Amino acid sequence: MRIVLLGAPGSGKGTQAKKLEADRGIPQISTGDMLREAVAAGTRFGAKAKETMAAGRLVSDDIVLGILSERLARPDAADGFILDGFPRTRKQAADLEELLDELGAPLDAAILLDVDFDNLMKRLTGRRTCSVTGKLLNVYFSPQEEIDECLNAGGELIQREDDNEATIRSRLDVYREQTEPVIDYYRDRNKLRTVEAEGSIDAIYERLRQAL
Repeated sequence: MRIVLLGAPGSGKGTQAKKLEADRGIPQISTGDMLREAVAAGTRFGAKAKETMAAGRLVSDDIVLGILSERLARPDAADGFILDGFPRTRKQAADLEELLDELGAPLDAAILLDVDFDNLMKRLTGRRTCSVTGKLLNVYFSPQEEIDECLNAGGELIQREDDNEATIRSRLDVYREQTEPVIDYYRDRNKLRTVEAEGSIDAIYERLRQAL
């Protein structure tokens, strides 16, 4: 099974990818992790990425695709993969399609985790970490007893600096502008499957399994 996971920041792509990875025994390939591993390992394209980053430039799509081709050649990806965080643009989607065709490993599906944007704002701006336990909480969605447990233990609910509303809204605007066209790309190719990503993690995962 070879799939791409699509969805806005906060839609739960990473969480669902990890559950799918454990269930199906195929690797979740996150662009950021893949890039860091390639740089650390000193692969051909990893070395190019390191040189580019050292010069303060963005890593080009060609280098990312090269690193992806190296990653897909590893034995654990022989039976499939879950791409998380790539492609982010229509051009990347087209380049990815060309690469996978060359590898004889075309995508089976692109899965969109669909979440209402108001809920996304609450998911992201409501995130807090308990200063005592380190537990991740959400002021909108976590049970009150979990929040009270932190406060009663003398903890504070710490918000990450980049989880403020202005930053989150900017990230979502970038997603709408750059990444939403990727949804249409896969819809036009009859590859798109949409999963309602509201509710509990397990409920969303069950819908994901049914979509596959």
